[in-house]
Amino acid sequence: MTLIVGAAVAAFVLVALFIGALSGTLGGTVTGGAGDEAWCQTAPGKVAASQIPARYLALYVKAATAYGIPWNVLAAVGAVESDHGRGEGSGIRSGRNHAGAAGPMQFISGTWDAYKVDGNRDTKKDVYDPADAIPSAARLLKANGAPQHMKRALFAYNHANWYVTKVLDQAATYHRDAGTAACPAVPPASGRAAVAVRAALRWLGTPYSWGGGGLNGPSEGFGRGAGINGFDCSGLTRYAWHQAGISIERTSQRQWTTLPHVPAGREAPGDLVFFKGSLGTMSNPGHVGIALGGGRMIEAPSTGLKVRVSSVRERSDLVGYARPGTRATT
Repeated sequence: MTLIVGAAVAAFVLVALFIGALSGTLGGTVTGGAGDEAWCQTAPGKVAASQIPARYLALYVKAATAYGIPWNVLAAVGAVESDHGRGEGSGIRSGRNHAGAAGPMQFISGTWDAYKVDGNRDTKKDVYDPADAIPSAARLLKANGAPQHMKRALFAYNHANWYVTKVLDQAATYHRDAGTAACPAVPPASGRAAVAVRAALRWLGTPYSWGGGGLNGPSEGFGRGAGINGFDCSGLTRYAWHQAGISIERTSQRQWTTLPHVPAGREAPGDLVFFKGSLGTMSNPGHVGIALGGGRMIEAPSTGLKVRVSSVRERSDLVGYARPGTRATT
């Protein structure tokens, strides 16, 4: 089985891609140090838009954002498996093929049961509906090591080396005229701080979701974040530092009160930067981001917005800085 990719979307998607010779195939621009690169993925170009049905392309890009899997690789899997749902083979629109696979992403029943997703929130998980099948395929690839170990994940999807090669070749074709990547340069961080910064930057463009964000990435929030897969401010900072091997508290208030503070002017990339926010106070801050240096930070700002790089200096409600995993500078 494999993935299907679809629909023309003009938004940039930041995803973590695997390291090495596949960078051209996946369309990434490396911005980090060896061993934990953060890659910025381009938007689909004319080749992808002309070859992939618009609905499918949109679903591929949406799944890429949610699961951190390159849209062009998802699309390539879909092309190889079912020509984006247009193939004449058995099992694509009904029934199953000779191997027992079904739907545009060609799931066998046991794997579908383990990874199926209600992508369009219609209370159904339909293997024949690309709105469900595409994010389910992205979820399966991620569970098998993508994007860092893409070849391994693709081999797990379909146990054949020719399949892995064919998918990656098709992914390169889709990427050939893709738009220019919009990637902020990774600041001169080092050690665990660099890991945390790169982990956060992978999710630029991810929706803000009140209560959203777990230790493994975006998740559905609650309250006004219900139905939105993403991060809130402290969910993003907690996720990023967890990738660096440091556990911190869940809320901005608890992060501020439990972490060592760093004097303003001595902050470094990777430090947490706290603000009063709309629901906090100067002693109990309601908002937090990750400092990038140069007066910038990455943050999950508020409902209706997306994870972004923004200015610290333009804020009038700065509370201070804190540094996970170390003692404060005095």
